[in-house]
Amino acid sequence: MLDIQRIRSNKEEVIELLSRKGFEEQTIVDIFNLDNEWRKSISDLENIKAKKNNLSKEIGKLKREGKETEPLFKEIENLSKDIANYEKEVKEKEEKINLLMLTVPNTPHPSVPVGRDETSNREEKRWGEIKSFDFEPKGHDEIGESLSIVDFKRAAKISGARFVVYKGLGAKLERALITFMLDVHTKENGYLEVLPPYLVKAQALYGTGNLPKFEADLFKISSSDFYLIPTAEVPVTNLHREEILNEESLPISYCAFTPCFRSEAGSYGKDTKGMIRQHQFHKVELVKFSHPDDSYNQLEKLTLDAEKILEYLKLPYRRITLSSGDMSFSSAKTYDLEVYLPSQKTYREISSCSNFEDFQARRADIRFKPKGGGKTRFVHTLNGSGLAVGRTFVAIVENYQQKDGSVIIPDVLRKYLDGVDVIERV
Repeated sequence: MLDIQRIRSNKEEVIELLSRKGFEEQTIVDIFNLDNEWRKSISDLENIKAKKNNLSKEIGKLKREGKETEPLFKEIENLSKDIANYEKEVKEKEEKINLLMLTVPNTPHPSVPVGRDETSNREEKRWGEIKSFDFEPKGHDEIGESLSIVDFKRAAKISGARFVVYKGLGAKLERALITFMLDVHTKENGYLEVLPPYLVKAQALYGTGNLPKFEADLFKISSSDFYLIPTAEVPVTNLHREEILNEESLPISYCAFTPCFRSEAGSYGKDTKGMIRQHQFHKVELVKFSHPDDSYNQLEKLTLDAEKILEYLKLPYRRITLSSGDMSFSSAKTYDLEVYLPSQKTYREISSCSNFEDFQARRADIRFKPKGGGKTRFVHTLNGSGLAVGRTFVAIVENYQQKDGSVIIPDVLRKYLDGVDVIERV
């Protein structure tokens, strides 16, 4: 959520910045006008309360002097009715402002390239060599089924489209990736592992910006206030909701493995084949709570931490900065990491690393107390995938495929697979 004071004092700047995300200015104009009306109502209310208070004092004085007070009591009665009406009006206007504010996205950081969509994204770097095959590389779905390590048909029989059953070494490889990622992030990168709930209340989703705008992307449990999490970002960010942290504790860095559940509303026809876009998938998430002055340094560190996983696995990737029109609702700046997939001859997203500045912290009321004293401030929150496990599985199967249909296991994973170095047909 943006700071209402920012809209009051820099309305035109906010409108211009949000236009870079394609957000219409009328909402900001409506908020600005409603806020002016609300503040006027507050002022009028305080004036009426002051008048009532003065009349009460006057009544006391008249009583002591033995004079008539009935007309003043009648006036106070009328003022009390006016106060009730104004209080109702103030509350209604405040609720309208809050509802509108929840629909306003975060403003992009000045370093973000301006553009309407992904065509304006800026490539920052590439790492690794794209392997040359002396055969036509196959897709992960074809390889996986031929090796009997994944099963899409039986998954569809159980749950429908966009699900997969991992089998044998496939299940073991998925589990190995999860453990490997968590080990690197906790032992080398300094993150504290947490295992959060997979069901959250609506309030948690409002805090991260998933609600109200993206309800169609979520799975809600019928007749309850629970939602299945779309990412561990939601429960982990809300660990410190409505808390005041000590400045000395910042930055706080968490990592968490969870399944993720997404309805993929609006993605009909996209990546329906294979494991790129599914309703249920695994992810290791990185979440940071940072001092505002340090958050962009922390974004660089978080992104490097995610890149380290790809480099250990020797998977070629690139880092891009998303344009203003391609960024998420809550983000001020986002780096996407894209891994190379030989079957598609292109790079595909495997991690998004974002700085939300104080946008989520305002919605979730997460602040810190400066060590020198003074007014509390909102923290900056950051998160990134470290990594999406299923897509890492896909990248390994495709990049390490052999002409005979087997798949070589990357060196760093072999100890998690009891020394298995290759997946072969059985």
